[in-house]
Amino acid sequence: MEVIILVVHLMVAIALVISVLLQRSEGGGLGIGGGGGGGGGGFLTGRATANLLTRTTAVLAACFMATSITLAIMAGATRESRSVVGGGGAGATASGSTAGATGGAGATTPQVPVAPKSEE
Repeated sequence: MEVIILVVHLMVAIALVISVLLQRSEGGGLGIGGGGGGGGGGFLTGRATANLLTRTTAVLAACFMATSITLAIMAGATRESRSVVGGGGAGATASGSTAGATGGAGATTPQVPVAPKSEE
């Protein structure tokens, strides 16, 4: 299922790039599509082409966002849920306690042995 959504995501991304590149820029110098302006015989007028491309871009952007969120949720579901802020993760606790107990490179304070109290 994840592979199908990833393929759809890539196709939507390519279509979105093409849709953006086909649009005319403000100055008219950057867009690659919509040329031929004044002459008749075109399939769509300049305004109709702009409206169609704008709507197409909006729909493709919405599809791109939806597939991005879906892929992120699916990727998060396959991992263990660990909270960095909560401190409940076993990985952080174990690495911190082992470095201090063994005197590894991560230890900040020297380990001083404590003698048992003798009763007198």
